Amino acid sequence: MKKTSLITQLKNDFPASVVVFFVALPLCLGVALASGAPLFSGVIAGIVGGILVGALSGSKIGVSGPAAGLAAIVLSAISTLGGFENFLVAVVLAGIFQIVLGFLKAGVIGYYFPSSVIKGMLTAIGIIIVLKQIPHFFGYDTDYQGDLTFMEADGENTFTAIFNTVNHIRPGSALIGIIGLAVLIFWDKVLSKKGRFFQLVQGPLVAVVLGIVFYILTKDNATLAITANHLVQVPVSEDLQAFLGVFTKPNFGAIMNSEIWIVAFTIALVASLETLLSVEATDKLDPAKNVTPTNRELFAQGAGNIVSGMIGGLPITQVIVRSSANIQSGGSSKFSTIMHGMLLLLCVLIIPTVLNMIPLSVLAAVLLVVGYKLAQPATFLKMYKLGRKQFVPFMITVLGIVFTDLLVGIGMGLFAGIIVILFKSYKNSHFLHKEGEDIDDGVIKMALAEEVTFFNKGAILMELENLPDDSKLILDVRNTVYLDHDIVEILDDFTVKAKERNISIKLVSETGEFLNLESYLEFFEGNRAYKSG
Repeated sequence: MKKTSLITQLKNDFPASVVVFFVALPLCLGVALASGAPLFSGVIAGIVGGILVGALSGSKIGVSGPAAGLAAIVLSAISTLGGFENFLVAVVLAGIFQIVLGFLKAGVIGYYFPSSVIKGMLTAIGIIIVLKQIPHFFGYDTDYQGDLTFMEADGENTFTAIFNTVNHIRPGSALIGIIGLAVLIFWDKVLSKKGRFFQLVQGPLVAVVLGIVFYILTKDNATLAITANHLVQVPVSEDLQAFLGVFTKPNFGAIMNSEIWIVAFTIALVASLETLLSVEATDKLDPAKNVTPTNRELFAQGAGNIVSGMIGGLPITQVIVRSSANIQSGGSSKFSTIMHGMLLLLCVLIIPTVLNMIPLSVLAAVLLVVGYKLAQPATFLKMYKLGRKQFVPFMITVLGIVFTDLLVGIGMGLFAGIIVILFKSYKNSHFLHKEGEDIDDGVIKMALAEEVTFFNKGAILMELENLPDDSKLILDVRNTVYLDHDIVEILDDFTVKAKERNISIKLVSETGEFLNLESYLEFFEGNRAYKSG
């Protein structure tokens, strides 16, 4: 397998970690605000999610931290459990439950969500990011910056907030937001291709620095001045002792309260599901097509929640917004995730007053770019061309998430996907026959059944991952009539890993034998002998 030097990784990962840091900081604070928790609890969760979970996780590009999807649960739990210290006990217990789920190998659940639903989730989150950041971009900051729900806490919804922005435009915020967005686009489309310097120094860092300079130069200007409620607001500690004083310990004296155990189990289930969905989504975005070990991920998340709860942090999940920003910024290993956590720790400890000079509109510009890349119009056209069996669950997932929330939308898309499969009358459980692994000739034969659907993708993915390096795979699809698009994508993605691991693949089909196809998607979608979709 091809090795990447430490120097090369750092060149890619440090700039990416800076971008993730600037994306994560306001989201950590916003989720804490929405959760009714101390602001610093969100930052603690971000630090633990970056450093500890990043180190323990098997994911190379996933980023963990406090999640907006848990905000409603946290807000309710703090009230019903009698305070934040009692709630922290539930966070610690939730982490223990997640470790148990990892040992029980519950991570396989993530593989049972069809590709159309995962792509719908990514697209929907991109749309939500764009819609939610428009008000912040123009200086209308009544809602917290990390909110992803359609109905907002102040009684507005995603669309009414955009309409009301017209009457609340802040000239200073809007101007530096526009400048920041222009810098980001120009940096990405033009300067990044001009030299190594422009690849090492990322556009978001330049935009943030310009935002700070703009704030300093205009703070006495009656028209362009940006007030504190339109800036990042990191808690400022006067010294190290005061900084250590913001960490809160859980009240284990309340551990016998049955409500704490119920909340803990709820957090463990929801956080684990969100994490597994994010893992599936980030693996699809990963250019290297790495496969994250999901059971190890549950263990890492559990350990992170135990530590976060012990020192006063919010519950943690892997988060798609931060993970996608990491991928888009060139992050290629877990160094990026770990360094973003270290940056959070160092900056809130050493330069919190500088962070508090960053206009929220500049960070909104960064997120607008992230959101657009997740929800490009070409994605809708591509899914439409794949046929109704892919497009219908995709669109239901997108609309469900945009107009409700993440888990409800995912559930709607999954239900639609199941209906499609039931409509196909899928009843074949013998989807894969494997032989040759016990013979010392390096040749392994796999024969797919008559019908293979996304229900089978977890098993097939694991079989491919377990192939020895330098081996030869004979993939027999002569008896296959229906091959789900998800399975074709797995085969297509595996070609990248196969080249790195020197695995040759011979496809045996009704139309002939093909060695090391460049694109399985083109072969199966263009071959009338097979049905996919």
